[in-house]
Amino acid sequence: MGARKAYVIYRRSDAEMPARAEEVHHARQEGIDFQMLTAPVEFVSDGKGWLTAAHCVRMELGEPDSSGRRRPVPITGSEFELPLSVAVMAIGTTANPIVQSTTPGLGTDKRGYIQANSETQRTTRRGVFAGGDIVTGAATVILAMGAGRRAAGSIHEYLTTGLW
Repeated sequence: MGARKAYVIYRRSDAEMPARAEEVHHARQEGIDFQMLTAPVEFVSDGKGWLTAAHCVRMELGEPDSSGRRRPVPITGSEFELPLSVAVMAIGTTANPIVQSTTPGLGTDKRGYIQANSETQRTTRRGVFAGGDIVTGAATVILAMGAGRRAAGSIHEYLTTGLW
């Protein structure tokens, strides 16, 4: 879709990533830049509502957490900004109940997942697109990537034509 760069920002290392190895391998082959042991802590805007960067911090692995994976710990003084114009949040595999209560006009199903058109990823709220686990429930990265590609095309169409 014309992006100069695409990143996966992940707070742990490859060994702790809950993704299939072949999916990560293929993403790297496609040129995705994996920023491992890195966590976004804030998104930076231009003051007019447009994203300009993610303020990030480098991490190191500490003791294992309840999942058995080593817990990421921020490295003091390692903060940096990563220039971005779009961010796609891909966190967790269950719907966060705060989505329903804080986003008027956004339709969700009885499980709390966002309702989105499977061809365009458009939601019931104008200008909001969704895909991946927040729409389907837990699934593969490949399915989420497909939804992301469809959403990117729909977002491009929406931004260039204004049509919903």
